[in-house]
Amino acid sequence: MTLDVPGGSRPLAVVRVLRNGRRCYDPADKAHLIEACLAPGVSVARLALDHGVNANLLRNWIVLHRRRREAASALTALPSSTPPAFVPVVEAAPIVRRPVTSALAASAGMRLKASLPNGVRLELEGADARALSAMIQALGRCDVPAG
Repeated sequence: MTLDVPGGSRPLAVVRVLRNGRRCYDPADKAHLIEACLAPGVSVARLALDHGVNANLLRNWIVLHRRRREAASALTALPSSTPPAFVPVVEAAPIVRRPVTSALAASAGMRLKASLPNGVRLELEGADARALSAMIQALGRCDVPAG
């Protein structure tokens, strides 16, 4: 397969040669050669040899061409069902919790801690109001020495 040039294949047109020996090729000729390589059943090495370019360089051009084409098609063909990258944040109303009612506190039991002057500590947990009242009355009867 050759480029559409009268007289068969010819080397790519060199636009510029850099100091280090690298060549810059005509973009139109380069694009035609890459498109010719993408045809089914074409030998990339054969086309590179026919047009005076290194086969590895031509292969790199083909890879870059495919990547650019895929990137361009990905940008233009985004499906509408794709979720957006950023989702708006909506401020919700604060959750109001009611305080624990006294019925719940009474059913959970009450707690009493007392330290007596003689160093004795007294703890009463899970008692109802009646037992707590009796304990306070009993502690109130204790004689506290005046100091």
